[in-house]
Amino acid sequence: MKTLWKGAVSFGLVNIPVKMYVATERKDIKFNYLHKECMTPVKYQKFCPNCNRQISSEEIVRGYEYQQGSYVVINDEDLERIPLENTKTIDILDFVDLTQVDPVYFDKTYYLEASQGGEKAYTLLIDAMQQTGKVAIAKVIIRSKQTLAALRVKEKTLLMETIFYPDEIRSPASLNPGLDKVKPHENEVKMAVNLIQNLSADFDPSKYHNEYRQALWEMIEAKAAGKEMVSPAAPDMKGNVVDLMEALKASIELSEEKRKEAADDKKPKRRKKTGS
Repeated sequence: MKTLWKGAVSFGLVNIPVKMYVATERKDIKFNYLHKECMTPVKYQKFCPNCNRQISSEEIVRGYEYQQGSYVVINDEDLERIPLENTKTIDILDFVDLTQVDPVYFDKTYYLEASQGGEKAYTLLIDAMQQTGKVAIAKVIIRSKQTLAALRVKEKTLLMETIFYPDEIRSPASLNPGLDKVKPHENEVKMAVNLIQNLSADFDPSKYHNEYRQALWEMIEAKAAGKEMVSPAAPDMKGNVVDLMEALKASIELSEEKRKEAADDKKPKRRKKTGS
């Protein structure tokens, strides 16, 4: 993995030199836009409508639209003058329970690897966090932007999750204003709870797959090989259950059947006795 950032984790009076790596990657299939007439990839050019000409990257500056149609220009020198305490330190502010951090706050995930000379302090922090069951809330500057972060332990490795500030989380207060007026029947709640219990399992990420991406890739391969594509038959919508109670009953029966099948598959099969 390519090193994204080098710095240190500040833990009280202890500084732990670390290297940062991106922990995740998108595997979406990306498309290029082509000119339909000649199948040539389309180029996107920077064009100024006022000067009526194409411009280069050197002619472009940053501008914040302070008022409609009016911009404040910010250059590199302006950004460098912003007072920042330290651009190469992950400063731990607090230790909290992970359950107190709503997942809506999480943004991107990074691995933190101990740099040479920092192995002992790195291990010390991991052991202490595991014994207390806490995660660290810190602040860090990455690429000239300050952000909050949560440090946690995964398989003897420090993970850093950048997290949003509170004012960056949108409130859901304006959504579904009439929701409180709808009250499910007690039997419906019981059946819903029953369904959740039937579908409950330990989290195993390896069993989840991106079926759409796989189907898309198979389509691309088939088209590249010149094969004829066959569309699946449309599902029969006539038998769809509309009533809520009926839908819950049907779902519970289906989940129980799947759980029974899974249990049967796990049972050891008896060997047939052979005659002497």
